[in-house]
Amino acid sequence: MQSRWSDADARAAVERYAPQGVNEDLALRVYTSRLLGREPALVLHGGGNTSVKTTVRDITGEAVEVLCVKGSGWDMADIEPAGLPAVRLAPLCELRQLDRLSDEDMVNLQRRNLLDSAAPNPSVETLLHAFLPHKFVDHTHSNAVLALTDQPDGEALCREVYGDRAAYVPYVMPGFALAKSCAAVHAEHPAAEALILLKHGIFTMGASAREAYERMIAMASLAEARLATGRKTIVQVKLPAALAGPAAIAPVLRGLLALPADGAEGVVKRLVLDFRGGPAARAFVDGAELARYSQAGTITPDHAIRTKPWPVIVPAPTSGDLDGFGAGARDAIEAFKTRYRAYFERHAARRGERKKPLDPAPRVVLVPGMGLFAAGESAKAARVAADIAEAAAGVILDAEAVGRFESIGEADLFDIEYWSLEQAKLGKGTEKPLARHIVAVTGGAGAIGAATGAAFKAAGAEVALLDRDTAALEAAARKTGALAVACDVTDDASVKSAFARVAESFGGLDILVSNAGAAWQGRIGEVDDKVLRDSFELNFFGHQRAAQAAVAIMLKQKTGGALLFNASKQAVNPGPDFGPYGLPKAATLALARQYAVDYGRDGITSNAVNADRIRSGLLTNEMVSKRAKARGVSETDYMSGNLLGREVRPEDVAKAFVDLALSRKTTGAVLTVDGGNIAAALR
Repeated sequence: MQSRWSDADARAAVERYAPQGVNEDLALRVYTSRLLGREPALVLHGGGNTSVKTTVRDITGEAVEVLCVKGSGWDMADIEPAGLPAVRLAPLCELRQLDRLSDEDMVNLQRRNLLDSAAPNPSVETLLHAFLPHKFVDHTHSNAVLALTDQPDGEALCREVYGDRAAYVPYVMPGFALAKSCAAVHAEHPAAEALILLKHGIFTMGASAREAYERMIAMASLAEARLATGRKTIVQVKLPAALAGPAAIAPVLRGLLALPADGAEGVVKRLVLDFRGGPAARAFVDGAELARYSQAGTITPDHAIRTKPWPVIVPAPTSGDLDGFGAGARDAIEAFKTRYRAYFERHAARRGERKKPLDPAPRVVLVPGMGLFAAGESAKAARVAADIAEAAAGVILDAEAVGRFESIGEADLFDIEYWSLEQAKLGKGTEKPLARHIVAVTGGAGAIGAATGAAFKAAGAEVALLDRDTAALEAAARKTGALAVACDVTDDASVKSAFARVAESFGGLDILVSNAGAAWQGRIGEVDDKVLRDSFELNFFGHQRAAQAAVAIMLKQKTGGALLFNASKQAVNPGPDFGPYGLPKAATLALARQYAVDYGRDGITSNAVNADRIRSGLLTNEMVSKRAKARGVSETDYMSGNLLGREVRPEDVAKAFVDLALSRKTTGAVLTVDGGNIAAALR
């Protein structure tokens, strides 16, 4: 591992923050914290923390000795000065005299001594930073160091690498007790450059930001060098020749991981998936001793809150036998849930506390021959769990290559997983109505498609926008925060590939908004056959292709779903010279109802929106002019020619789609969004 310290960048950080009243100590602390946080082999998703002891002035102008320490909710990769709240140092140091201190009292005292009452909670390891005498203190969960400490003889292995340059601390749960232990060990070894926390991580200390940082890099590099020598080969299993792909099995797994929601009829709590099939993941899941080393625990304690204490192993998915795979995966996941419930009951009884169990669904699924899937309440949570699981795979393989991986004990894993201070990292709050749902919107680059994607995103869903206009699609996806997937709904292979991409990216699909379309005009008795056929290809068969692909995924999940079709008032109220567009739209309206009839028993709703006169790529200004002339009215009167006298906008159509997605007991319905047009009313 190489030091990324730059004198020029360090000076720039000091100059950048000086106008904000940030002193040099804190500016350099931010700079090196970012250097550490941007190295995944050291820090992942909020793991680790840093601090600096410095002097600042309070609101009265008095100089105060403080500890600026990483605050909860901040990531070191992009931390700012506000992410290192200042805590009065003297009251923290006085706590070292105590024999015991509850977590609640520790947090309360730390908050009472914040200079800014609105600042985030200081790190759970604030007292450890305070009790060490050094000005700058860095803490990471270095992968290489963990591979050495996570061994039955981890201390001896680390002593072989570091000797007296480090001091060694047996595993103690983070908090006051760990802070006391580290302070005592350091007092016995005051010249140590680092503290190795066995089965937890590493602290390095220094008089300057650069010294503490470069000591961390040096220690990690020594561990990496040790791991590169004397390695043994990890034996791999022999797998079936033909295996199914991630897109084929992801919906099966996602359905099996879903949990029933409390008191909600026919509703499940879904999870979003993230797949990893890189070299580390493959080597890990294909190992002959996977059943042993994968179940030994986490590589560092706080990973348990993201991944649970262990993953579930499912069978290798033989191509052509998804039913067999599904049955084996179901048995494995049910066995995991039984094991997790027993684990909870056993340790809740040990602690004698009334705790509410977390849901028993696994968060990491290991698939031999393929890789791993991580699950979370959102795409972001799934991505975090996947990053951690992938890093764990690499660490465990390294540990196995030089010895035998060993984690902390099961009781310690429970204590950290159910520790209130760790659970607080996950955040609280009410979920949005479509949280945990995955939505695909065809025609996603158009005005209605982009507005619909934004509306579903605002409702909490994970969104994929599909379109063949890749430039416009990328722009819409960036603006919406959606996944951009190239798709031409008139091409079978393109549709198949696009929906496979959605399934592999998120784990499945819950809602399809079949929106792609274009308008062809002409008097029906005179129009060329090709025009009519082209219109049917897009405006009818395009909907059918997308719906077929969506239903195939939903049926694998077995958790229901929603099909939403953008039909048109033309389906029930034909306009002059608009037959080539209206006829396939009428067929699409019938298509929506047919899906309602055929798939209602599978919990899949199918509804349509009939919109009229929406300015978009379909209804361009040029077309507005033509349609106004065809009806003998002005353009303004044409666009607001409804009972309410209001122009209908893409956002109005988007809201209708969201409302229908939430209407779980409505199917076969048509929702009109046209400002009021009695001639287009259904009867």
